[in-house]
Amino acid sequence: MTPFRPIRGLIFDLDGTLVDSGLDFPWMKREMGLPPGQPILESVESLDEPRRGECWRFLEAQEEAGARRATLMPGVTQFLAELEARYIRRAVLTRNSRSVTLATLARFDLRFDPIVTREDGPVKPDPSAIWEICKAWELATDEVALIGDFVHDIEAGRRAGVRTVLYDGQRELSSRDGTILADQVLLSFEQSAQLLRWLEQPA
Repeated sequence: MTPFRPIRGLIFDLDGTLVDSGLDFPWMKREMGLPPGQPILESVESLDEPRRGECWRFLEAQEEAGARRATLMPGVTQFLAELEARYIRRAVLTRNSRSVTLATLARFDLRFDPIVTREDGPVKPDPSAIWEICKAWELATDEVALIGDFVHDIEAGRRAGVRTVLYDGQRELSSRDGTILADQVLLSFEQSAQLLRWLEQPA
């Protein structure tokens, strides 16, 4: 069996992975009268006007508030520096809006290229954006990994054919959707030595 090649590009989810914006999605769904257990973006988009517009405005206001109070996940800055030292490319792929994403990244002076948001096309778990990032980087899918905290991230990565890392943030693993699907689990960016070794040889 041929071993996997080293990872040369890493795609990050934003909220819940790089930053914590404190968004309470179950509460937001209740406030908008959306059914539990369904993705919030798809649920809002399926509504008829004028309720759809009202829900979009509510969602965007909550996201903007989250961007203002967001905190950086511990160890992110050093982890990104380690990737840069290894010449590993870095992208953001998020279901957030572009304005909120750019504002959040600017707060912490975080630089990624490309930055793909929900305005750019089908959102995760659709794999299309991952393929576009690989194309922009001129990398094969087996040279790219995706890291995120939610099942949509892991599903998108698996559908695209890239390696997947579940960011757990030292939360209870049994409560994290996608754990059994991911190739690796990262408890904290402050404890990333094993992940860095795996990126160099993800066998």
